[in-house]
Amino acid sequence: MKITKTTAIAASTLLLVGGLASCSGGGDGGGDGGEGSGLEDSYVVATDSSFVPFEFEEDGEYVGFDIDVVNEIADRVGFEIDLESTNFDGIIPGLQTGAFDIAIAGITITEDRKSAVDFTSPYYKSGLRIGVPADNTDITGVDDLEGLTIATRLGSTSADYITENIDGATPNTYEQLDQAYLSVEGGGSDAVLYDAPNVEYYILTEGEDSLKTVGELLEAQDYGIALAKGNEDLLEAMNAALAEMIDDGTYADIYNEWFGSDPEWIDELAEAQAG
Repeated sequence: MKITKTTAIAASTLLLVGGLASCSGGGDGGGDGGEGSGLEDSYVVATDSSFVPFEFEEDGEYVGFDIDVVNEIADRVGFEIDLESTNFDGIIPGLQTGAFDIAIAGITITEDRKSAVDFTSPYYKSGLRIGVPADNTDITGVDDLEGLTIATRLGSTSADYITENIDGATPNTYEQLDQAYLSVEGGGSDAVLYDAPNVEYYILTEGEDSLKTVGELLEAQDYGIALAKGNEDLLEAMNAALAEMIDDGTYADIYNEWFGSDPEWIDELAEAQAG
């Protein structure tokens, strides 16, 4: 299901984590792969419904940029999706234990994560953004965060960045992103540091009068779709579908629907797919 950006903004307050009962994928090598392809008829796909506008809940359904991307890939490869919502910090362990087959939730590709799970080629280019109270004049960039309390998401690369790069800073981590933003708005944290598209989207919608972004974009990052290790056939098929979407313009159409413009880095994604 695709919805307009206007509808997404109206629904952006729906940041509750929902749960959908699902069962593990199975089948006799179904989908478009055919007998012996190594592909199943269906796969359990994990997401986190608090990462607006990538994935969130509306009227009992999960919608968003990531949801449209993974549904399009599934249609092209030829498998059904059993979508299951979980907290972000449980996604990688869930893939490792076999609770999930695939995960899409704005997951940054890192070397540590690549040792635990496999990733598709990048499907989104991001970075980290700082958000502070709208009336704050003391914090203008990352150097001003030293010694402060910074809200972010539990298990995220942002939390690692705070610990490893900002002297004396205390990560104030939350399972749900709306809690991080509310912490800054309520004075429990001095700033929020998280993935740029989500920080910018929150401020554009819910936090328009209470928060602002400061400083430069930090830590250029690539998002990938994560898979449990050992699914080489599925990984290859998903990469082929993603490359096809980028080449035929479907990816740009989905991006434009959710972000209101064409991705400036589409050529970089295409090169990554080709490489």
